[in-house]
Amino acid sequence: MSKAWKISLAVVVVLVVLVGGGIWWFLHDDAPAKVSLDTAAQSVTTTTAGATGTTASGPVSIDGTWTVDTSSGTFDYQTATGTFAGFRIKEELSSIGSTTAVGRTGHVSGTATIAGDTLTAATFDVDTTTFKTNATQRDSRVQSALETGQFPTATFTLTQPVALGADAAAGADVAVTAVGEFTLHGVTKPVEVPIQARLVGGTIVLVGSFDITFSDYGVSVPKAPIVVSVADSGTVEMQILLTKQ
Repeated sequence: MSKAWKISLAVVVVLVVLVGGGIWWFLHDDAPAKVSLDTAAQSVTTTTAGATGTTASGPVSIDGTWTVDTSSGTFDYQTATGTFAGFRIKEELSSIGSTTAVGRTGHVSGTATIAGDTLTAATFDVDTTTFKTNATQRDSRVQSALETGQFPTATFTLTQPVALGADAAAGADVAVTAVGEFTLHGVTKPVEVPIQARLVGGTIVLVGSFDITFSDYGVSVPKAPIVVSVADSGTVEMQILLTKQ
């Protein structure tokens, strides 16, 4: 191969890399695993209360106000062991095929109130300005699409009480649907969120996910030359650790 051809080939490779770097949803095939209650619970460091949420005197009381814990575990894009929230979206890429794009942040705050064995109130705020993907050059595209300078917070607010069951305080798995409102990009819509929860020692471990249509929230999914199609719908997911006040 001549020197000129080698130089031309190198230029083509660089251009492909630069074009690919401008695709904000494109995250190859290295998307982290979906949220899992078992995985999240295993990452929680148990205390003397025991892994099942019981003590020598019986089940731990879950009655009261619980606060989002962001100090336990760690936030890492690929293997977050603490509190985080984010999104997943499907895309089709030319000559590559289907991929899953993921953005996440560990900046989540909020509280949940339990009376007896009923979740009576809950509000969780997500700082959308801190969403991370697997590449910093794509993070700015996420911020632009969500207009986080104007709408820096996404919020879920419970609007109906949720019965958790009598065994929740003993560490039994809870699988319920939380009815509430989700605010994104300044738009609020009613949502139903299937959630799973487990009391592990003194921590409530909660995971959940629900589908949304981005255009319903006024979010326009950007395009790029290599992108054949990007789904207008996606999944919002959360892994939340709660500790009692």
